[in-house]
Amino acid sequence: MPTKDEEQSVNIFDLLSEEAPEEEEEKPKSRRAELLEPMGVKDRFEEGSISIDMRTCRGIECNLCVKACPTNALYWKVGEIGIIEDLCIHCAACVANCMVDDCIRVTRKRPDGKIETFSNAKDVCKLMRNINLRKGRDRVESLFPTVEEYFERYGE
Repeated sequence: MPTKDEEQSVNIFDLLSEEAPEEEEEKPKSRRAELLEPMGVKDRFEEGSISIDMRTCRGIECNLCVKACPTNALYWKVGEIGIIEDLCIHCAACVANCMVDDCIRVTRKRPDGKIETFSNAKDVCKLMRNINLRKGRDRVESLFPTVEEYFERYGE
């Protein structure tokens, strides 16, 4: 009788299919990717976290963060706001709409390694303004790398 080490397993589904089994299997999707894909939402941050200070939260009075969340990661549960971490894309919509400063704290890590933390609308506005300025500057630099090149193209 063969021992467990000597037994070989065979995938019967590969036997039934006409195609030869692929040697390299695809990496299984994470639960987060499976949840976000049907929504058409792209996860732009490597990692992040969200927390709500329930002592200062006035969720029952306003519910603004729940309405602002594009993925429905925030929801109303008995007596407080609940969070589904796998659905949160750390976009800051909840923080921007929260009427209480320092109630919702979002921390996220960009692909370049930069870590951003914000917990009030002012921080979110400054962050978005800086991102827009950086993108605008990059676009201008791609069109006109130098002042001399601009004057060559369009004259003085």
